Amino acid sequence: MDLTLLRTFVAVHRAGSFTRAAALLGLSQPAVTSQIRTLERQLGRPLFHRRARGVTPTAVGDELAHKAAPHLDALLRITEAEREAAGALRTLHVAGPPEFLCLRVLPALAVLVGQGHTLRAAPQTGAEATLDGLAAGHHDLVITTARPRGGLFTATALCDEEHVLVAAPYWAALVDMDRLREEGSAALDGIPLVEVHESLPLVTRYWATVFNTLPDARSLAATVVVPDLRAVLECVRAGGAGLAVLPRYLCQDALDSGRIVALTEPAVPPLRTWFLVVRTGSLALAHLARAHDRLLDAAVHW
Repeated sequence: MDLTLLRTFVAVHRAGSFTRAAALLGLSQPAVTSQIRTLERQLGRPLFHRRARGVTPTAVGDELAHKAAPHLDALLRITEAEREAAGALRTLHVAGPPEFLCLRVLPALAVLVGQGHTLRAAPQTGAEATLDGLAAGHHDLVITTARPRGGLFTATALCDEEHVLVAAPYWAALVDMDRLREEGSAALDGIPLVEVHESLPLVTRYWATVFNTLPDARSLAATVVVPDLRAVLECVRAGGAGLAVLPRYLCQDALDSGRIVALTEPAVPPLRTWFLVVRTGSLALAHLARAHDRLLDAAVHW
């Protein structure tokens, strides 16, 4: 059986789409369609159900993918090992939220630059756009808080991120802490707020988890909206901007120095899980597998 046909078949099976598989393989969509039809004629059985949006495998298609994919991945590993032995440089394309990339991911991966890698980082703020870029082959590895579904991606939990409600000492001194403990978020009404979006994504999650309520839009609205959590921190540290919800890894130094203050210390703090996502089968690429392992090792200490 033609390995080219099998490679195309596995790509379609993982991608769930002829168009998406074509982009990953560097082929035209008609070429992918033709190869799948050729393979189906050779086997005498349909391999996919054609749907309005993409394809789903038949039972025969699932069985063939289960048998063929591990062997194709093994061949890819052999090819990659030969390329590495020849000293070929490989570029790793990473995407994720800019703050997490800058403070966590890139420092962990920097050591690989001296091991035959070149590195390219693409800051992405939306999980959907980030995963679309991975699916299209623009990225090799992405970090996101959205765990993807489907066979195209393989996601591994990387770490949990604790969120903290913080304010500058000036604003913290104005909060009635007894009222905050007894009445919850009502004690914060009227205090300016810094967020990354008008919809208050971090505040909404924190309020729902800690205060068991949603922010009152009439009494709590964003005074400053900036697109980067590092800018949120700087606005809060400046003293006049108000309060914010920030990941602890980003604001711990400012907390330790007293530049900002944690307003609450809940017994069960809000957590958000980060996932390390690659295209299924791509860990057969040695440079990508090394980066993947490096991040998992580093995340143990985050």
